Amino acid sequence: MTKTREECLTALRGISGILVTPYDRDGAIAPAALEPIIARAAKAGVHGLTVNGNTGEFYSLSFAEAERMQAEVPGMVAGRAAVIAGVGRSIVEAEKLARVAKQAGADMLMVHQPPDPFCAPRGIKAYLQRVAEAGELPIVLYLRNDSMGIDRIVELASLPGVVGVKWATPNVMLLAQAVRRTAHLGVNWTCGLAEPWAPPMYGVGARGFTSGLINVVPERSVTIHAALERGDLAAARENIEAIDPFEVLRAQELGGANVSVVKAALQLMGEDAGPARPPAAWPLTPEAQDTLVQLLRDWGLTARKAA
Repeated sequence: MTKTREECLTALRGISGILVTPYDRDGAIAPAALEPIIARAAKAGVHGLTVNGNTGEFYSLSFAEAERMQAEVPGMVAGRAAVIAGVGRSIVEAEKLARVAKQAGADMLMVHQPPDPFCAPRGIKAYLQRVAEAGELPIVLYLRNDSMGIDRIVELASLPGVVGVKWATPNVMLLAQAVRRTAHLGVNWTCGLAEPWAPPMYGVGARGFTSGLINVVPERSVTIHAALERGDLAAARENIEAIDPFEVLRAQELGGANVSVVKAALQLMGEDAGPARPPAAWPLTPEAQDTLVQLLRDWGLTARKAA
């Protein structure tokens, strides 16, 4: 059963885990390989799981592949977490993905900000409206570029059906304005830059954060979220510092190692999800691989898998 608006808001105030897209040895997508990742995240208490997000290499998938992931993942999650379905590309493709997500049982649609070089702010508004009509599900706007300005951002957040905005720019002061100006709407502003950026964004009114780390060790993300929710910033900082080496590796090569580090970690754990596709950085540099191996040993992840 599709979640209510309040249930969606509760999930967005938690951890929005972004699932990888696994590939088999022939390079074809292999959704079934997500089973242990989903089970681990659900057991740890991750609140929402996103299919076709950026950690899922959305823009490296063919439309048919994105459509299949959209169709299969909600059934695999099976109600253990909210399912957030990423949609985007051309408006025709976004509408089709939205309909597939609705039919498959997703709870929300996360609308990627269109990367079109001639993207007008009012065009984004029309884009969101058409996706909402096609999918008939609550909408989460994934905002990676805030250059349209605060008035346009507030206008988009005010559209019918919008329940949340994933704020994925480091402009915390603009986020503060957006939170203040939409307080009456009941829209949730989520930190879209993962665990390290969650404390400052919490400080101006955001709640919840996105995470690619949940594919590997969701317990650490859950611990950070719990600390933030109880206002224990010292504990949150301590736990964020513990994952900092992992996030530093992901930020290498202009962010091109973001997905690669997650997939390399899964390989080391015995859960091969395949490589990251070009234009991502693959394989890791020898130095990055050595650092990752040692980090996973320190975390006891390879030992956990062997056990």
